[in-house]
Amino acid sequence: MDGHTAALLRPPALSLRFYPVWRRNLLVWRKLAAPSMLGNLADPMIYMLGLGYGLGRLLPEIGGMPYITFLAAGTVCFSTMNSATFETLYSAFSRMHVQRTWDAILNAPVTLDDVVTAELAWAASKSVLSGLAIMVVVWALGLSTSPLSLAVLLVVPLIGLTFGALGLAVTAVSPSYDFFMYYFTLFITPIAMLSGVFFPLEELPAAFQTAAWCLPLAHAVALVRPLLLGNVPTDIALHLAVLAAYAAAGFYVALVLFRRRLLS
Repeated sequence: MDGHTAALLRPPALSLRFYPVWRRNLLVWRKLAAPSMLGNLADPMIYMLGLGYGLGRLLPEIGGMPYITFLAAGTVCFSTMNSATFETLYSAFSRMHVQRTWDAILNAPVTLDDVVTAELAWAASKSVLSGLAIMVVVWALGLSTSPLSLAVLLVVPLIGLTFGALGLAVTAVSPSYDFFMYYFTLFITPIAMLSGVFFPLEELPAAFQTAAWCLPLAHAVALVRPLLLGNVPTDIALHLAVLAAYAAAGFYVALVLFRRRLLS
């Protein structure tokens, strides 16, 4: 392995220098916080309330719960996934490629590893706000009254990290905004359909169930839905390990691709 390849593949150099970059993104976001939150919440809220109350009146209970309660758990995961994905695709691409903000930041005593770490941490932070907002609605509507539902807020950051890391890997190879439509069409939409967000995963053919369990969102839903009902999820370690593995692998791949794109 030559020196250039070794430099690209070296392990992440993590440090607290990412924090000022994260804080910079926070300060910029605060100026547009209201429309940003509205944009992130409108779509999942329409799904949850529209389908939950509309379609829910036509459906029997699913797994011993009203359909809107079933859908609420999936919507928490769906909203968190979308928030992290949009942030690491469109916003991160804008800062990296269009606005050249990364170029300016890299003139300071920070490394590319710090900048990518900050982008991931910021995407996860924003996704927590989205997941929390949906949970507030769930509690306000009385869809979950169990104290165990508070544990959902411990799962949400990991979901944000997972899909934020995957989104950064896509951004690292994207030539333009249009490229992101392939990711949404070929990955995000199918994963939402397969992972038990809108209907029970068990209703799918066996082959689709197997495929679903290879995807991170199914494991997120498997953790969140029992907690909303006041139950302890089964196979907690497995679900957490799958999400963590996707997050770690996605972050490393994104970092290698950003190094090749910006430092080569």
